[in-house]
Amino acid sequence: MAVSFHLRPGDRLNEVALSKDLGVSRTPLREALNRLVAERLFDFRPGQGFFCRPLDPKSVFDLFELRQIIETAAARAACVKASDEALQALHDDLYATGIDITGLTVAEAVSRDEAFHLGIAKLSENAELHQTLTRINERIRYIRWISMSRDRVQRSKDEHKRAMQALMDRNADEAAQVLGAHISKRMDQVQDAVRAGISSIYMEGSENISARIVEEAHP
Repeated sequence: MAVSFHLRPGDRLNEVALSKDLGVSRTPLREALNRLVAERLFDFRPGQGFFCRPLDPKSVFDLFELRQIIETAAARAACVKASDEALQALHDDLYATGIDITGLTVAEAVSRDEAFHLGIAKLSENAELHQTLTRINERIRYIRWISMSRDRVQRSKDEHKRAMQALMDRNADEAAQVLGAHISKRMDQVQDAVRAGISSIYMEGSENISARIVEEAHP
């Protein structure tokens, strides 16, 4: 709910209602919510309860910056550590499911995009790096929905192809440069995306954003 903004930024969580909806008692629910607070998906205010974290441009920018650092490091490590078979498998999966995302919903397209980037992180053979990127993705997913719904699909497709080719060539500098530049473009758009995201949450609802159909955009 917090990741997809079924709860709006700043909304207070109704623990009683959520406990009934999930069919669990308050104790395990509170434990789960405390973990989400630790992962910075919720805030806890003593005497008030749990609240959905606000969308803050600086915090979102910081997460994209951290993502850039992690993904460029992952690309370099993958060029050194990944087997030929593992690289080929990622290549085949990208071209089978991740290149042509037109006609998919925004949520589906972002899911496939995340799968490609996490696939590179997995090839780094660093479990902590992969787990950290997974958590970052959870916290920026809605902003990526907004970006995907407004973005030029062709550009993302070309960048993924270039990154994959650099990995296949084991060109660590090129792979890191392509991925770093890819994420840097998103960082430049963060403030506008957060502003658009907040507006969309209140005017359209997160379900409508995630269900938008991705349309092709030619270079």
